Amino acid sequence: MTLAEKIALLRKQKGWSQEELADKMDISRQSVSKWESGQSVPDLDKIIKISNIFAVSTDYLLKEEGETEDFTSGQGESRSEGDPVRSVSLEEADEFMELTRRLANKRGIGTGLFVFSPVCLLILGGLSEYGGTVLTEDGAGGLGMIVLLLFVAIGAAIMTFTGMQLSKYEYLEKEKISLGFGAKELVEKKKESFEKTHRVSVCAGVVLIFVGIIPLMAAVALEAGEMAYTCCVAFILVTVAVSVYCFVRFGSIWESYEKLLQEGDYSREKKELKPADSLFSTAYWCIVTAIYLGLSFLGPDFYNGSGWMGRWMWMKNGMKWGNWGVTWVIWPVAAVLFAGLKAIFNGIRQAKSRRQNK
Repeated sequence: MTLAEKIALLRKQKGWSQEELADKMDISRQSVSKWESGQSVPDLDKIIKISNIFAVSTDYLLKEEGETEDFTSGQGESRSEGDPVRSVSLEEADEFMELTRRLANKRGIGTGLFVFSPVCLLILGGLSEYGGTVLTEDGAGGLGMIVLLLFVAIGAAIMTFTGMQLSKYEYLEKEKISLGFGAKELVEKKKESFEKTHRVSVCAGVVLIFVGIIPLMAAVALEAGEMAYTCCVAFILVTVAVSVYCFVRFGSIWESYEKLLQEGDYSREKKELKPADSLFSTAYWCIVTAIYLGLSFLGPDFYNGSGWMGRWMWMKNGMKWGNWGVTWVIWPVAAVLFAGLKAIFNGIRQAKSRRQNK
């Protein structure tokens, strides 16, 4: 039974005319007529819509030999017990891409909030120390910490919520997969149409980071006051937060295509390295977080000693490393260091794997 015959059969089983089906599909009656006569074939988006309307799988519609099989809508796994490759149907791939697209904005905001969180603390601290306001240093610090923790809590809640929704698709990052009939073509089509948007978002994020540094460089050149420096650092955090939002929002959509096509960081070869990567990443970021919290919670008196640590940490310009407004620098430094260490780590493992395979 061909696709044309299946569409006509399903329509007649529902008791619908070609015009009624066309209305449900938001297309013309002539299009349905051409499908059923075999003069044209619906594109992949229309096939997915047909499968949803008639509650059948796309495999049933697309595979001519499929009438003898049990086609149940939503089946995403068709591997045998001994087969290490997991099959992903067209519906499952489309659902994953659509869910990722809907959650991308939230994930971008959640991640951006982590970077943005110290801004209020910086501004209030600067106002209390250099702005001549009635706000005391302790009051500014307390209020700033409340806002910081509030933003961090909101960001963590967003990332946890979205992560739970995407958790059922974690296998796409870890297991070798095989896309079902028509799924690869759909993913490639969406990836191609999104490529320009992704490229522009990456460029915009990089440009924003450099734009954020300009006011600080200008303040240094003009020998502006301490409050101006504080505002410039806050502005850097804002621009970095917006950049991170762009990277995460559009990057997560791009990664959804790479996961399904098994390209880039999600190729079959790199999936074999994922367990060790996960262990390394977890250990690394736990250590960085511990260092960040330790340096942030310890007061300036801890560093204001006569030893080498005191001389290094307590600069002659009065920089207080026991200060949340300064210790955020650890994160961008840690991120760059992480990329370098990960590249070295993976290079060593790949070299070792090649030697073992010889």
